[in-house]
Amino acid sequence: MKTVLIAEDNPTNRELLRELLEIRGYGVAEACDGKEALAMVEQAPPDLLLLAIGMPLMDGFAVVRKLRENPRFTSLPVVAVTAYAMQGDREKIMNSGFDGYLSKPINSGLLVQELSRLLAHPNTESVPPTQPGEKQIGTRAARAIVNRQPKP
Repeated sequence: MKTVLIAEDNPTNRELLRELLEIRGYGVAEACDGKEALAMVEQAPPDLLLLAIGMPLMDGFAVVRKLRENPRFTSLPVVAVTAYAMQGDREKIMNSGFDGYLSKPINSGLLVQELSRLLAHPNTESVPPTQPGEKQIGTRAARAIVNRQPKP
């Protein structure tokens, strides 16, 4: 069973994320702030970290910076969960060491998409998530396009 650590200071958001993850068979651990999240990652590294940006004690940017400084955690998938959804926010977040981005309120379909993308092949370089408005095709569709032979 894959384990996801939710680092979120808002109890309602934590509960929603926990329920969405548990329904899909993930084990869930929870942290209320950035310092607690770092301590939990050190103790028992999760398979993926859902990390809120605006948290007390240590914000998400500081947490991801600390994680990326430690060679043990450079490949830990970290997804920003944030209300920062203005133009340029996503790019800033993705350039800060995060592997994924989810805006609040959480869209369960996008959450599942990010989890699948980041947990499917943990030791390979991940494909960047789609931008809003971009079309993403599944593996079957991609194979069909690649394997399509021209008609004689």
